[in-house]
Amino acid sequence: MPEAAAVPGATAEDVWMRSHRLHPSLRGQIRRVVAFTEHAGGAVHRRELPFGGVPIILSFGDQVRISSATGSGTYTSFVAGVHEIPVDTTHDGTLRCIQVDLDPLGAYRLLGGPMSELRDAVVVMDGLFGPPWRDLGERLAELPSWPQRFELLERVLGQCVQDGPRADPEVSWAWRRLTGSHGAVPIGELAAEVGWSRRHFVARFRGQLGIAPKPAAQVLRFARAHQLLTAPGARSISDVAAAAGYADHSHLIREFRRLAGATPSQLLAAAVPPPEGAGQPVTQILA
Repeated sequence: MPEAAAVPGATAEDVWMRSHRLHPSLRGQIRRVVAFTEHAGGAVHRRELPFGGVPIILSFGDQVRISSATGSGTYTSFVAGVHEIPVDTTHDGTLRCIQVDLDPLGAYRLLGGPMSELRDAVVVMDGLFGPPWRDLGERLAELPSWPQRFELLERVLGQCVQDGPRADPEVSWAWRRLTGSHGAVPIGELAAEVGWSRRHFVARFRGQLGIAPKPAAQVLRFARAHQLLTAPGARSISDVAAAAGYADHSHLIREFRRLAGATPSQLLAAAVPPPEGAGQPVTQILA
């Protein structure tokens, strides 16, 4: 699955990914859509790292076991809220699905559900959200071609964008400020700039995006550091810490242990190339 790090035991033999270029009207809400199939000789284990987005997995019937510090369960189609903890996933060797990565603002609009229930949580698509999402994975699986599946998915997404609620302009602006700075803008400064008290700002932000602004900023900073750390070209951990806005080398290591369950050196030592056609690093082995 995209945006993942594999843990020992992964034995994938055949991974196929295909990105879908969305209609322009959807691009501001959705980061990407990826068709994903995997066939392996045994169970596949991965660790999903926090990245500041809301992934939806629309499974074609295959199940995924998900475990984290907040609980565990087995799911087919599901949505995961913005996480600030690592999540371990396991499937039996076959996984066929479409993954839709939403921006948190897009998740609020497209899902139309209580985002507070998604913080560090995984929820089945049929259990919390409206009719457009019900049985969508099964409906996609029944179609004979990928173009037809993407067409159906875009119809559903377009309907949800049209009908869904909009976040407060102040919350939207603050989120974009945070993402644009990779979490570097102080929360008190954001509240002052939108003209709200800090308490009111935090409550509205958390209610609409499913995570409070301070941990959101920490996740964005981590995602930036992880991107810098795994990008081509040698970079020291101290250089990454400085570029990403950490106080020092030790601060970055503490945050990686908390958010990724591993140190930067462990992630680097275990990195492997992405599956052919993925277009970006998507898989890492954790020692």
